[in-house]
Amino acid sequence: MTASAPSSICIFRLSALGDVTHVVPVVRRLRAAWPRVPITWIVGKVEHKLVGDLPDVEFIPFDKRAGWSGIRALRAALGGRKFGVLLHMQLSLRANFLAALVRAERRIGYDRERSKELHGLVVEERIRHRPRQHVLDALGSFVEPLGLEPGEPRWDIPIPDDAEAFAQEHLPGDQRTLVISPCSSRRWRNWSAERYAAVADHAVQRHGFRVLLCGGRSALEQETGEAIIRAMRTPVTNLIGKDTFKQMLAVLRRASVVLSPDTGPMHCANAVGTTVVGVHAATASWRSGPYSDRRYCVDRFEEAAMRFKGRLPADLRWGERVELPGAMDLVTVDDVVAAFDRYVADAEGPGAPVSER
Repeated sequence: MTASAPSSICIFRLSALGDVTHVVPVVRRLRAAWPRVPITWIVGKVEHKLVGDLPDVEFIPFDKRAGWSGIRALRAALGGRKFGVLLHMQLSLRANFLAALVRAERRIGYDRERSKELHGLVVEERIRHRPRQHVLDALGSFVEPLGLEPGEPRWDIPIPDDAEAFAQEHLPGDQRTLVISPCSSRRWRNWSAERYAAVADHAVQRHGFRVLLCGGRSALEQETGEAIIRAMRTPVTNLIGKDTFKQMLAVLRRASVVLSPDTGPMHCANAVGTTVVGVHAATASWRSGPYSDRRYCVDRFEEAAMRFKGRLPADLRWGERVELPGAMDLVTVDDVVAAFDRYVADAEGPGAPVSER
């Protein structure tokens, strides 16, 4: 298929933070191919704070908590326009209902194997089904029906100078830094505070790292941060609930390495080029780990699927998780310490010390 420019493009992807980060390379690819084609992105109000300053993109923020008034606001913002193409990148029932408000000549959505919650009723064309596909690759493939190849992902999410100054203030100098983003909004993706603390103490005592905690303002995140601090034997800087999304990006970019389960900050760290030690059992690293480099992920998803669902990952639906009590406990402290030590050895080169744990 030849890539003829559409009259306009509407991207529909509200959330979550990590998935919105994955959409940015799609925007970059479309803009590189068609510099003058108008691009509109319907995005969540919260997520807009992260990506809303991308250049040459019109954003329509949608407030998911606003109920019917939010729907009316979306309809008013669309103003009856008809787009050349709708890229409908979200599968939830609410997203499918809202996408029906968008008028477009072409409506591109997910393949039948991944479709759910009436998605097929609001799309007319579908991306190609590929098993065992990372979420970013799935989203990237939305350009293929338009005659484009996804290409290498490029993010370049803007970080303002005041955010850079914030990061410099809290991470001065050039000491190696481990940033821990301990919490997903989905409780059963999270590792225990005591295990994070054990890895953090190891990073400080064995390798001379400093440690910083980051996260949002929810009670779960605040409580987890406090529990990590109580369990640690070494100093830690706690920024949980104290930074903005842009400040978080700047902090993640200054970090040497980030330790995290499957969370938005994991994918933000990847987007700014920082190595991630990923902790996976509730989700699979091949599907939702740090896209650019998964060498240091600890992945017990197959074991979790067998133990808690009695099935191999290949027998689960695409996107099916093992978000159940006990799943993340399959990842041990020794597992993550070993992954962290491999990162340190690779960063330092031959002859770097390796833990004897």
